[in-house]
Amino acid sequence: MNLALWLERAGKSHGGRPAIGYGRRVHSDYGELAERAARLAGALRQRFGLAAGDRVAIIAKNSPEYVELMFGIWHAGLAAVPVNAKLHGRESGFILEHSGARACLVSAELESGIAPHAPASLERLVTIGGAEYAALLSADPIRCAEAGGDALAWLFYTSGTTGRPKGAMLTHRVLAMAGHAYLSEVDAAEPGDPLLHAAPMSHGSGLYMIPALARLGVNVVPESAGFEPEEIFELVRTWPRTSMFAAPTMVKRLVDCPADCNAEHLRTIVWGGAPMYVEDTKKALERFGPRLAQIYGQGESPMTISTLSRQEIADRAHPRWLDRLASAGRPYACVEVRIADADDRGLPTGETGEILCRGDVVMPGYWRDPDASAATLRGGWLHTGDVGALDAEGYLTLKDRSKDMIISGGSNIYPREIEEVLLKHKDVREASVIGRPDPEWGEIVVAYVVGNAERAELDALCLASIARFKRPKDYVFVDSLPKNNYGKILKIELRALDAKRTQ
Repeated sequence: MNLALWLERAGKSHGGRPAIGYGRRVHSDYGELAERAARLAGALRQRFGLAAGDRVAIIAKNSPEYVELMFGIWHAGLAAVPVNAKLHGRESGFILEHSGARACLVSAELESGIAPHAPASLERLVTIGGAEYAALLSADPIRCAEAGGDALAWLFYTSGTTGRPKGAMLTHRVLAMAGHAYLSEVDAAEPGDPLLHAAPMSHGSGLYMIPALARLGVNVVPESAGFEPEEIFELVRTWPRTSMFAAPTMVKRLVDCPADCNAEHLRTIVWGGAPMYVEDTKKALERFGPRLAQIYGQGESPMTISTLSRQEIADRAHPRWLDRLASAGRPYACVEVRIADADDRGLPTGETGEILCRGDVVMPGYWRDPDASAATLRGGWLHTGDVGALDAEGYLTLKDRSKDMIISGGSNIYPREIEEVLLKHKDVREASVIGRPDPEWGEIVVAYVVGNAERAELDALCLASIARFKRPKDYVFVDSLPKNNYGKILKIELRALDAKRTQ
Protein backbone atom coordinates (compact mmCIF):
# COMPACT_ATOMS: atom_id res chain seq x y z
CA MET A 1 0.00 0.00 0.00
CA ASN A 2 0.98 3.65 -0.37
CA LEU A 3 3.35 4.74 2.41
CA ALA A 4 1.72 8.17 2.39
CA LEU A 5 -1.36 6.61 3.99
CA TRP A 6 0.68 6.42 7.21
CA LEU A 7 0.94 10.20 7.26
CA GLU A 8 -2.64 10.79 6.13
CA ARG A 9 -3.92 8.62 8.99
CA ALA A 10 -1.59 10.24 11.54
CA GLY A 11 -2.82 13.67 10.50
CA LYS A 12 -6.39 12.63 11.23
CA SER A 13 -5.85 10.73 14.48
CA HIS A 14 -2.94 12.61 16.08
CA GLY A 15 -2.86 15.93 14.27
CA GLY A 16 -1.57 17.90 17.26
CA ARG A 17 1.52 15.75 17.85
CA PRO A 18 4.91 17.22 16.85
CA ALA A 19 6.01 15.77 13.51
CA ILE A 20 9.06 17.78 12.43
CA GLY A 21 11.63 19.55 14.56
CA TYR A 22 13.96 22.18 13.17
CA GLY A 23 16.86 22.83 15.45
CA ARG A 24 15.46 23.19 18.95
CA ARG A 25 11.88 24.07 17.99
CA VAL A 26 8.84 22.25 16.63
CA HIS A 27 8.44 23.08 12.96
CA SER A 28 5.12 21.36 12.27
CA ASP A 29 2.67 18.91 13.78
CA TYR A 30 1.15 15.87 12.09
CA GLY A 31 -1.99 17.72 11.03
CA GLU A 32 0.06 20.44 9.33
CA LEU A 33 2.47 17.98 7.74
CA ALA A 34 -0.34 15.82 6.36
CA GLU A 35 -2.09 18.84 4.87
CA ARG A 36 1.09 20.20 3.25
CA ALA A 37 1.81 16.79 1.73
CA ALA A 38 -1.74 16.56 0.35
CA ARG A 39 -1.49 20.07 -1.15
CA LEU A 40 1.89 19.31 -2.73
CA ALA A 41 0.36 16.16 -4.18
CA GLY A 42 -2.53 18.17 -5.60
CA ALA A 43 -0.15 20.62 -7.25
CA LEU A 44 2.04 17.86 -8.72
CA ARG A 45 -0.92 16.02 -10.23
CA GLN A 46 -3.23 18.90 -11.21
CA ARG A 47 -0.94 21.88 -11.91
CA PHE A 48 2.06 20.00 -13.23
CA GLY A 49 -0.03 17.34 -14.95
CA LEU A 50 2.05 14.44 -13.64
CA ALA A 51 0.67 10.93 -13.97
CA ALA A 52 0.88 7.97 -11.60
CA GLY A 53 4.37 6.53 -11.57
CA ASP A 54 6.10 9.66 -12.89
CA ARG A 55 9.39 10.53 -11.20
CA VAL A 56 10.02 13.67 -9.17
CA ALA A 57 13.59 14.47 -8.09
CA ILE A 58 14.72 16.21 -4.92
CA ILE A 59 18.17 17.81 -4.89
CA ALA A 60 18.42 19.40 -1.49
CA LYS A 61 20.32 19.59 1.72
CA ASN A 62 18.57 18.33 4.83
CA SER A 63 15.57 20.48 5.65
CA PRO A 64 12.08 20.20 7.17
CA GLU A 65 10.70 20.38 3.62
CA TYR A 66 12.41 17.10 2.75
CA VAL A 67 9.85 15.13 4.76
CA GLU A 68 6.82 16.88 3.29
CA LEU A 69 8.24 16.49 -0.21
CA MET A 70 8.86 12.76 0.09
CA PHE A 71 5.41 12.07 1.47
CA GLY A 72 3.80 14.57 -0.90
CA ILE A 73 5.31 12.78 -3.88
CA TRP A 74 4.07 9.44 -2.59
CA HIS A 75 0.66 10.93 -1.70
CA ALA A 76 0.35 11.83 -5.38
CA GLY A 77 1.17 8.29 -6.49
CA LEU A 78 4.53 9.37 -7.90
CA ALA A 79 8.07 8.08 -7.36
CA ALA A 80 10.73 10.11 -5.52
CA VAL A 81 14.29 10.44 -6.82
CA PRO A 82 16.37 11.86 -3.94
CA VAL A 83 19.76 13.00 -5.29
CA ASN A 84 22.93 13.51 -3.28
CA ALA A 85 23.14 17.27 -2.74
CA LYS A 86 26.95 17.20 -2.97
CA LEU A 87 27.14 15.80 -6.48
CA HIS A 88 28.47 17.91 -9.32
CA GLY A 89 25.82 19.42 -11.56
CA ARG A 90 26.81 17.09 -14.39
CA GLU A 91 26.36 14.05 -12.14
CA SER A 92 22.96 15.31 -10.98
CA GLY A 93 22.05 15.99 -14.60
CA PHE A 94 22.79 12.38 -15.50
CA ILE A 95 20.45 11.15 -12.75
CA LEU A 96 17.71 13.57 -13.82
CA GLU A 97 17.96 12.34 -17.40
CA HIS A 98 18.37 8.64 -16.59
CA SER A 99 15.43 8.62 -14.18
CA GLY A 100 13.23 10.52 -16.61
CA ALA A 101 12.24 12.92 -13.84
CA ARG A 102 9.64 15.40 -15.09
CA ALA A 103 10.02 17.75 -12.13
CA CYS A 104 12.80 18.57 -9.69
CA LEU A 105 12.64 20.38 -6.35
CA VAL A 106 16.00 21.97 -5.52
CA SER A 107 17.51 23.93 -2.64
CA ALA A 108 18.03 27.61 -3.47
CA GLU A 109 21.78 27.43 -2.92
CA LEU A 110 22.09 24.47 -5.33
CA GLU A 111 19.91 25.69 -8.19
CA SER A 112 22.63 27.59 -10.07
CA GLY A 113 24.75 24.43 -10.23
CA ILE A 114 21.87 22.25 -11.38
CA ALA A 115 20.09 24.42 -13.97
CA PRO A 116 22.86 24.39 -16.64
CA HIS A 117 22.89 20.59 -16.59
CA ALA A 118 19.14 19.97 -16.50
CA PRO A 119 18.11 17.66 -19.38
CA ALA A 120 15.44 18.59 -21.89
CA SER A 121 13.18 15.92 -20.39
CA LEU A 122 12.93 17.93 -17.14
CA GLU A 123 9.81 20.09 -17.37
CA ARG A 124 9.93 21.88 -14.00
CA LEU A 125 12.76 23.07 -11.76
CA VAL A 126 11.29 24.52 -8.57
CA THR A 127 13.27 26.22 -5.82
CA ILE A 128 12.36 24.92 -2.38
CA GLY A 129 11.19 27.84 -0.24
CA GLY A 130 10.70 30.13 -3.25
CA ALA A 131 7.54 31.77 -4.52
CA GLU A 132 6.63 28.90 -6.84
CA TYR A 133 7.07 26.41 -4.00
CA ALA A 134 4.80 28.50 -1.77
CA ALA A 135 2.23 28.46 -4.58
CA LEU A 136 2.33 24.68 -4.66
CA LEU A 137 1.29 24.64 -1.02
CA SER A 138 -1.79 26.70 -1.86
CA ALA A 139 -3.11 24.03 -4.22
CA ASP A 140 -6.22 22.11 -3.33
CA PRO A 141 -5.36 18.95 -1.37
CA ILE A 142 -6.17 15.58 -2.91
CA ARG A 143 -6.81 12.20 -1.37
CA CYS A 144 -3.92 9.78 -1.11
CA ALA A 145 -3.47 7.98 -4.42
CA GLU A 146 -3.84 4.24 -4.56
CA ALA A 147 -0.54 2.42 -4.99
CA GLY A 148 0.14 -1.29 -4.75
CA GLY A 149 3.06 -2.70 -2.86
CA ASP A 150 4.96 -3.23 -6.12
CA ALA A 151 4.65 0.42 -7.16
CA LEU A 152 7.94 2.33 -7.36
CA ALA A 153 8.39 4.65 -4.39
CA TRP A 154 12.08 5.59 -4.23
CA LEU A 155 14.65 5.47 -7.02
CA PHE A 156 17.83 5.07 -4.99
CA TYR A 157 20.92 5.91 -7.02
CA THR A 158 24.13 4.19 -6.00
CA SER A 159 27.23 6.24 -5.28
CA GLY A 160 28.75 5.45 -8.67
CA THR A 161 32.37 5.39 -7.48
CA THR A 162 33.32 2.87 -10.18
CA GLY A 163 31.18 4.23 -13.03
CA ARG A 164 27.73 5.60 -13.77
CA PRO A 165 25.36 5.24 -10.80
CA LYS A 166 22.52 2.74 -11.08
CA GLY A 167 18.99 3.37 -9.82
CA ALA A 168 17.85 0.72 -7.36
CA MET A 169 14.07 0.48 -7.57
CA LEU A 170 12.62 0.53 -4.06
CA THR A 171 8.91 -0.18 -3.93
CA HIS A 172 6.38 0.72 -1.26
CA ARG A 173 6.55 -2.89 -0.04
CA VAL A 174 10.35 -2.85 0.17
CA LEU A 175 10.39 0.40 2.16
CA ALA A 176 7.56 -0.71 4.46
CA MET A 177 9.34 -4.00 5.18
CA ALA A 178 12.61 -2.17 5.87
CA GLY A 179 10.80 0.20 8.23
CA HIS A 180 9.16 -2.62 10.17
CA ALA A 181 12.49 -4.45 10.41
CA TYR A 182 14.18 -1.35 11.81
CA LEU A 183 11.54 -0.86 14.50
CA SER A 184 11.46 -4.51 15.54
CA GLU A 185 15.16 -5.36 15.46
CA VAL A 186 17.23 -2.17 15.67
CA ASP A 187 15.53 0.72 17.43
CA ALA A 188 12.14 0.21 19.03
CA ALA A 189 10.55 3.67 19.16
CA GLU A 190 7.66 5.13 21.11
CA PRO A 191 5.30 7.91 19.97
CA GLY A 192 7.07 11.23 20.31
CA ASP A 193 10.60 9.79 20.10
CA PRO A 194 12.92 12.00 18.01
CA LEU A 195 15.01 10.88 15.05
CA LEU A 196 17.86 13.28 14.32
CA HIS A 197 18.87 13.69 10.67
CA ALA A 198 22.57 14.51 10.81
CA ALA A 199 23.40 12.28 7.83
CA PRO A 200 22.02 13.00 4.32
CA MET A 201 18.27 12.51 4.01
CA SER A 202 18.83 11.54 0.38
CA HIS A 203 20.24 8.24 1.58
CA GLY A 204 20.46 6.30 4.86
CA SER A 205 19.05 8.85 7.27
CA GLY A 206 16.13 9.57 4.95
CA LEU A 207 15.13 5.92 4.90
CA TYR A 208 14.56 6.10 8.64
CA MET A 209 12.12 8.99 8.40
CA ILE A 210 9.64 6.29 7.36
CA PRO A 211 9.66 4.15 10.55
CA ALA A 212 9.93 7.34 12.65
CA LEU A 213 6.72 8.62 11.11
CA ALA A 214 5.07 5.21 11.41
CA ARG A 215 5.54 5.44 15.19
CA LEU A 216 4.42 9.09 15.41
CA GLY A 217 7.98 10.16 16.10
CA VAL A 218 9.57 13.56 15.48
CA ASN A 219 11.90 13.92 12.50
CA VAL A 220 14.45 16.50 13.70
CA VAL A 221 16.63 18.43 11.23
CA PRO A 222 19.69 20.38 12.46
CA GLU A 223 19.69 24.03 11.46
CA SER A 224 23.18 23.60 9.99
CA ALA A 225 21.70 21.06 7.53
CA GLY A 226 24.82 18.99 8.08
CA PHE A 227 26.98 17.28 10.64
CA GLU A 228 28.43 19.44 13.41
CA PRO A 229 29.20 17.43 16.59
CA GLU A 230 28.65 20.38 18.96
CA GLU A 231 25.24 21.06 17.41
CA ILE A 232 24.35 17.37 17.58
CA PHE A 233 25.09 17.27 21.31
CA GLU A 234 23.00 20.40 21.86
CA LEU A 235 20.06 18.86 20.01
CA VAL A 236 20.40 15.64 21.99
CA ARG A 237 19.95 17.71 25.15
CA THR A 238 16.93 19.44 23.59
CA TRP A 239 15.24 16.30 22.31
CA PRO A 240 15.43 13.50 24.93
CA ARG A 241 15.40 9.89 23.67
CA THR A 242 17.03 10.91 20.40
CA SER A 243 18.16 8.33 17.89
CA MET A 244 20.28 9.03 14.84
CA PHE A 245 21.90 7.26 11.93
CA ALA A 246 25.59 7.92 11.31
CA ALA A 247 28.45 6.65 9.20
CA PRO A 248 31.41 5.28 11.20
CA THR A 249 33.46 8.40 10.49
CA MET A 250 30.68 10.51 11.99
CA VAL A 251 30.58 8.35 15.11
CA LYS A 252 34.33 8.78 15.42
CA ARG A 253 33.95 12.58 15.23
CA LEU A 254 31.31 12.47 17.96
CA VAL A 255 33.60 10.39 20.16
CA ASP A 256 36.49 12.81 19.63
CA CYS A 257 34.41 15.95 20.20
CA PRO A 258 35.30 17.53 23.58
CA ALA A 259 31.88 19.16 24.00
CA ASP A 260 29.60 17.79 26.71
CA CYS A 261 26.96 15.30 25.67
CA ASN A 262 24.26 14.05 27.98
CA ALA A 263 24.32 10.43 26.84
CA GLU A 264 21.30 9.70 29.02
CA HIS A 265 19.24 11.61 26.44
CA LEU A 266 20.45 9.34 23.63
CA ARG A 267 18.31 6.38 22.67
CA THR A 268 20.40 4.86 19.89
CA ILE A 269 23.25 5.76 17.57
CA VAL A 270 22.87 3.46 14.59
CA TRP A 271 25.91 3.18 12.36
CA GLY A 272 26.05 1.78 8.88
CA GLY A 273 27.26 2.50 5.38
CA ALA A 274 30.59 0.85 6.23
CA PRO A 275 31.91 -1.39 9.01
CA MET A 276 33.30 0.28 12.11
CA TYR A 277 36.61 -0.94 13.42
CA VAL A 278 36.56 -2.74 16.76
CA GLU A 279 38.79 -0.19 18.47
CA ASP A 280 36.51 2.64 17.36
CA THR A 281 33.45 0.73 18.56
CA LYS A 282 35.02 0.24 21.99
CA LYS A 283 35.78 3.96 22.26
CA ALA A 284 32.21 4.85 21.25
CA LEU A 285 30.86 2.43 23.84
CA GLU A 286 33.00 4.07 26.52
CA ARG A 287 31.76 7.53 25.52
CA PHE A 288 28.06 6.85 25.02
CA GLY A 289 27.33 3.65 26.91
CA PRO A 290 24.97 0.87 25.75
CA ARG A 291 23.33 2.99 23.04
CA LEU A 292 24.98 1.71 19.87
CA ALA A 293 23.55 -0.50 17.14
CA GLN A 294 24.95 -1.56 13.79
CA ILE A 295 23.18 -2.25 10.53
CA TYR A 296 24.50 -3.70 7.29
CA GLY A 297 22.78 -3.30 3.96
CA GLN A 298 23.03 -1.46 0.68
CA GLY A 299 20.77 0.58 -1.53
CA GLU A 300 19.57 -2.61 -3.21
CA SER A 301 18.39 -3.99 0.14
CA PRO A 302 17.96 -0.71 1.99
CA MET A 303 19.95 -0.92 5.20
CA THR A 304 18.46 -4.33 5.85
CA ILE A 305 20.69 -7.41 5.55
CA SER A 306 22.04 -7.91 9.07
CA THR A 307 22.13 -6.08 12.38
CA LEU A 308 24.09 -6.13 15.63
CA SER A 309 21.90 -5.05 18.52
CA ARG A 310 22.60 -2.65 21.37
CA GLN A 311 22.52 -5.54 23.82
CA GLU A 312 25.10 -7.55 21.89
CA ILE A 313 27.43 -4.58 21.45
CA ALA A 314 27.27 -3.76 25.16
CA ASP A 315 27.64 -7.36 26.42
CA ARG A 316 31.30 -7.21 27.47
CA ALA A 317 30.91 -10.35 29.60
CA HIS A 318 30.15 -12.56 26.61
CA PRO A 319 33.10 -14.86 25.82
CA ARG A 320 32.92 -13.94 22.12
CA TRP A 321 32.26 -10.23 22.65
CA LEU A 322 35.18 -9.02 20.54
CA ASP A 323 34.30 -11.44 17.73
CA ARG A 324 30.76 -10.11 17.73
CA LEU A 325 31.97 -6.50 17.70
CA ALA A 326 34.00 -7.34 14.60
CA SER A 327 30.92 -8.79 12.89
CA ALA A 328 27.95 -7.19 11.15
CA GLY A 329 25.57 -9.10 13.39
CA ARG A 330 22.93 -11.59 12.39
CA PRO A 331 20.58 -11.50 9.38
CA TYR A 332 17.28 -9.69 9.82
CA ALA A 333 14.23 -11.89 10.21
CA CYS A 334 12.91 -10.71 6.83
CA VAL A 335 15.87 -11.91 4.74
CA GLU A 336 17.77 -15.07 3.97
CA VAL A 337 21.54 -14.71 3.80
CA ARG A 338 24.08 -17.19 2.50
CA ILE A 339 27.72 -17.26 1.44
CA ALA A 340 28.48 -18.49 -2.06
CA ASP A 341 31.48 -19.22 -4.27
CA ALA A 342 32.10 -17.79 -7.75
CA ASP A 343 29.64 -20.30 -9.21
CA ASP A 344 26.90 -19.35 -6.72
CA ARG A 345 27.28 -22.61 -4.80
CA GLY A 346 26.67 -22.32 -1.09
CA LEU A 347 29.75 -22.53 1.14
CA PRO A 348 30.03 -24.23 4.54
CA THR A 349 30.02 -22.35 7.83
CA GLY A 350 33.17 -20.33 8.32
CA GLU A 351 34.25 -20.25 4.69
CA THR A 352 34.62 -16.92 2.89
CA GLY A 353 32.71 -15.99 -0.25
CA GLU A 354 30.26 -13.48 -1.66
CA ILE A 355 27.33 -12.44 0.52
CA LEU A 356 23.95 -13.17 -1.09
CA CYS A 357 20.52 -12.35 0.27
CA ARG A 358 16.87 -12.54 -0.72
CA GLY A 359 13.56 -11.43 0.75
CA ASP A 360 10.78 -8.87 0.38
CA VAL A 361 13.20 -6.11 1.36
CA VAL A 362 15.35 -6.63 -1.76
CA MET A 363 14.79 -4.39 -4.79
CA PRO A 364 13.08 -5.88 -7.85
CA GLY A 365 15.84 -4.53 -10.11
CA TYR A 366 17.70 -1.52 -11.47
CA TRP A 367 15.89 1.22 -13.34
CA ARG A 368 16.28 0.89 -17.12
CA ASP A 369 19.12 -1.61 -16.78
CA PRO A 370 17.92 -5.17 -17.41
CA ASP A 371 21.41 -6.57 -17.88
CA ALA A 372 22.66 -5.27 -14.51
CA SER A 373 19.42 -6.43 -12.88
CA ALA A 374 19.79 -9.94 -14.27
CA ALA A 375 23.43 -10.16 -13.19
CA THR A 376 22.87 -8.79 -9.69
CA LEU A 377 19.68 -10.78 -9.00
CA ARG A 378 20.61 -14.02 -10.76
CA GLY A 379 19.07 -17.10 -9.28
CA GLY A 380 16.70 -14.96 -7.23
CA TRP A 381 19.46 -13.78 -4.87
CA LEU A 382 20.91 -10.30 -4.50
CA HIS A 383 24.64 -10.53 -5.17
CA THR A 384 26.03 -7.84 -2.90
CA GLY A 385 29.60 -7.78 -4.17
CA ASP A 386 30.69 -7.97 -0.53
CA VAL A 387 32.90 -10.76 0.75
CA GLY A 388 32.14 -12.32 4.12
CA ALA A 389 31.59 -15.43 6.21
CA LEU A 390 28.92 -16.78 8.55
CA ASP A 391 30.11 -18.35 11.79
CA ALA A 392 28.56 -21.26 13.68
CA GLU A 393 26.31 -18.90 15.65
CA GLY A 394 25.01 -17.21 12.52
CA TYR A 395 26.98 -13.95 12.83
CA LEU A 396 28.07 -12.39 9.56
CA THR A 397 31.59 -10.99 9.31
CA LEU A 398 32.41 -8.69 6.42
CA LYS A 399 35.81 -9.18 4.93
CA ASP A 400 35.78 -6.57 2.18
CA ARG A 401 34.25 -5.60 -1.11
CA SER A 402 35.22 -8.27 -3.61
CA LYS A 403 37.02 -5.64 -5.71
CA ASP A 404 39.13 -4.62 -2.70
CA MET A 405 40.48 -8.09 -1.97
CA ILE A 406 44.26 -8.38 -2.47
CA ILE A 407 45.77 -11.46 -4.11
CA SER A 408 49.44 -11.71 -3.27
CA GLY A 409 51.47 -14.76 -4.21
CA GLY A 410 48.23 -16.64 -4.84
CA SER A 411 46.86 -15.94 -1.35
CA ASN A 412 43.69 -13.94 -0.69
CA ILE A 413 44.24 -11.05 1.72
CA TYR A 414 41.39 -8.98 3.13
CA PRO A 415 42.40 -5.35 3.89
CA ARG A 416 39.92 -4.95 6.73
CA GLU A 417 41.73 -7.58 8.81
CA ILE A 418 44.97 -5.61 8.55
CA GLU A 419 43.27 -2.27 9.16
CA GLU A 420 41.77 -3.61 12.39
CA VAL A 421 45.29 -4.44 13.62
CA LEU A 422 46.82 -1.09 12.63
CA LEU A 423 44.09 0.82 14.43
CA LYS A 424 45.08 -0.78 17.71
CA HIS A 425 48.14 1.48 17.75
CA LYS A 426 47.47 4.53 19.90
CA ASP A 427 49.02 6.90 17.36
CA VAL A 428 47.04 5.67 14.35
CA ARG A 429 43.92 7.72 13.71
CA GLU A 430 42.90 6.15 10.39
CA ALA A 431 44.22 3.40 8.14
CA SER A 432 43.32 2.02 4.75
CA VAL A 433 44.99 -0.95 3.08
CA ILE A 434 45.19 -1.52 -0.67
CA GLY A 435 47.01 -3.78 -3.10
CA ARG A 436 49.81 -2.41 -5.28
CA PRO A 437 50.66 -4.24 -8.54
CA ASP A 438 53.91 -6.15 -8.24
CA PRO A 439 55.70 -8.15 -10.97
CA GLU A 440 56.77 -10.93 -8.58
CA TRP A 441 53.82 -11.27 -6.22
CA GLY A 442 50.96 -10.00 -8.36
CA GLU A 443 50.10 -7.50 -5.61
CA ILE A 444 51.75 -6.38 -2.42
CA VAL A 445 50.02 -5.00 0.66
CA VAL A 446 50.31 -1.23 1.17
CA ALA A 447 48.93 0.65 4.18
CA TYR A 448 47.99 4.32 4.04
CA VAL A 449 48.09 5.69 7.57
CA VAL A 450 46.91 8.91 9.22
CA GLY A 451 48.93 9.32 12.41
CA ASN A 452 52.41 9.45 13.90
CA ALA A 453 53.25 5.81 14.49
CA GLU A 454 56.67 4.39 13.70
CA ARG A 455 56.91 1.86 10.88
CA ALA A 456 58.77 -0.61 13.07
CA GLU A 457 56.03 -0.44 15.68
CA LEU A 458 53.35 -1.11 13.08
CA ASP A 459 55.35 -4.01 11.70
CA ALA A 460 55.68 -5.50 15.17
CA LEU A 461 51.98 -5.04 15.82
CA CYS A 462 51.09 -6.85 12.59
CA LEU A 463 53.54 -9.68 13.14
CA ALA A 464 52.08 -10.25 16.60
CA SER A 465 48.50 -10.44 15.28
CA ILE A 466 48.33 -11.75 11.72
CA ALA A 467 50.23 -14.01 9.34
CA ARG A 468 53.54 -12.62 8.07
CA PHE A 469 52.41 -12.64 4.41
CA LYS A 470 49.59 -10.21 5.28
CA ARG A 471 51.94 -7.63 6.77
CA PRO A 472 52.13 -4.39 4.73
CA LYS A 473 55.24 -4.17 2.59
CA ASP A 474 54.97 -0.39 2.54
CA TYR A 475 53.49 2.27 4.82
CA VAL A 476 52.49 5.64 3.41
CA PHE A 477 51.75 8.37 5.95
CA VAL A 478 49.22 10.99 4.85
CA ASP A 479 47.31 13.86 6.43
CA SER A 480 43.92 12.49 5.34
CA LEU A 481 42.29 9.72 3.34
CA PRO A 482 40.01 10.36 0.34
CA LYS A 483 36.35 9.94 1.29
CA ASN A 484 33.00 10.34 -0.40
CA ASN A 485 30.17 12.51 0.89
CA TYR A 486 29.08 9.84 3.37
CA GLY A 487 32.48 9.32 4.95
CA LYS A 488 33.40 6.11 3.12
CA ILE A 489 37.07 5.81 2.25
CA LEU A 490 37.45 5.75 -1.54
CA LYS A 491 39.92 2.98 -2.23
CA ILE A 492 39.60 3.52 -5.96
CA GLU A 493 41.05 7.02 -5.45
CA LEU A 494 43.65 5.69 -3.05
CA ARG A 495 44.80 3.16 -5.64
CA ALA A 496 45.01 5.92 -8.26
CA LEU A 497 47.04 8.07 -5.85
CA ASP A 498 49.35 5.14 -5.14
CA ALA A 499 49.83 4.49 -8.86
CA LYS A 500 51.00 8.08 -9.34
CA ARG A 501 53.40 7.80 -6.40
CA THR A 502 55.03 4.69 -7.78
CA GLN A 503 55.31 5.66 -11.44
